[in-house]
Amino acid sequence: MNTIWVVLIAIAALIAGVALGFFIARKYMMNYLKKNPPINEQMLRTLMMQMGQKPSQKKINQMMRSMENQNQSGKK
Repeated sequence: MNTIWVVLIAIAALIAGVALGFFIARKYMMNYLKKNPPINEQMLRTLMMQMGQKPSQKKINQMMRSMENQNQSGKK
């Protein structure tokens, strides 16, 4: 009987640890990506020039705004 309780407690602790680890890692990554966005204006300008396009500031601003709107709609 004692062995069953030890196994059940171990399984419960494992499940709780996995769930807690997932949420902590998720929170950490969201904060990291908020502080260090994956794409900034300079990267976007370089990418457009490599694709053979002449990047205007208006076009870059439009693309940055659309990416921010997409990120905001995904968080809801």
